[in-house]
Amino acid sequence: MKDAIVDNAQILVVGAGGLGCEILKNLALFGIRNIFVVDLDTIELSNLNRQFLFRQKDIGKYKAEVATEFIKNKFPKINIKWSNKKVQDFADDFFRQFNIIIGGLDNMEARRWINEKVHDLAEFDENGDIKIETVIPLIDGGTEGFRGQSRVIIPYKTSCLECTNQLNTNRNVYALCTIAETPRLPEHCIEYIYLVKWKEQFNRPVDKDSYDDVNWINIEAQKRAESFGIQNVNYSLTLGVIKNVIPAIASTNAIIAASTCLESIKILSGCSKILNNYFMYMGHEGIYSDTSEYVRKDDCVVCSTKIKNVKVDPKWTLKEFISEYLVINHNLKDPSIFSNSNIVYVTNPLHLREAHSYKLEYSLK
Repeated sequence: MKDAIVDNAQILVVGAGGLGCEILKNLALFGIRNIFVVDLDTIELSNLNRQFLFRQKDIGKYKAEVATEFIKNKFPKINIKWSNKKVQDFADDFFRQFNIIIGGLDNMEARRWINEKVHDLAEFDENGDIKIETVIPLIDGGTEGFRGQSRVIIPYKTSCLECTNQLNTNRNVYALCTIAETPRLPEHCIEYIYLVKWKEQFNRPVDKDSYDDVNWINIEAQKRAESFGIQNVNYSLTLGVIKNVIPAIASTNAIIAASTCLESIKILSGCSKILNNYFMYMGHEGIYSDTSEYVRKDDCVVCSTKIKNVKVDPKWTLKEFISEYLVINHNLKDPSIFSNSNIVYVTNPLHLREAHSYKLEYSLK
């Protein structure tokens, strides 16, 4: 039984940072033979205190590549592969090969995207019943300092990330008058360049995973900081501000990774009941054992199977429908719209967005 599980299981790990390193180590020790890891980041000096698969000689290399080589050297029988592509850039067939997806991301946008993807991949028969063989469980892990959570998402059975998106905390914000007129902190200088100067210079969103984009903000923030006598603006801080990164604690990563991997083994083997449907760890207070179940929302834009009719004013422009209905009412970021046969509007890739942007001023009628 054990050999059948470890030989045949195909697991995708998204993220090879603090949480991802722990997850990969655990899966290898469990004996899982087939692993694919995706992470587009490179290794920085600040990673080395907790991302134990990396060494100083690895700084500047891709995390996924180095983590893969480390696991291969320690466990030669494991078939582990890697990619530094964005997870959003893979085709559907890539995801269909996996039995389980484990997320170890610090990026809520990517986590929401994966959540939507596993629901998109699930298929229904002519009676409206879900085809079990098309269901790919998603195990989502996340940490914030001494706090962490793991969560099991079974498409169209449990609640999904979108059902509880309103519970997510917002990024730190500063008053615009402060960052524009009287900056006092290095973060103020970074926020001003990020929120104001970028939009003046470029007609596109910041790619937070692009070194060039982040470094441009970093250099301009350093110039602004110098003019106000402010110190300590650097690339690492700039990345932390625009991504709203919270310092990571190695022990928290270890606990949450252990939970995510244990749930994957339970799903693969059926040896025990899986989480219903999340685990919360509060390192400064203790483990929360008495929690309320996340319940699916009937009107969730991702996992609700009901056909929803939306009443809109036909005089609305497409731009108004997107910004005033989809973004505000459903908390979507840069949504795309498709008809049954064609593209109405897409945000990515850039060339397609430009090709369809003329429709934004058209009325829905």
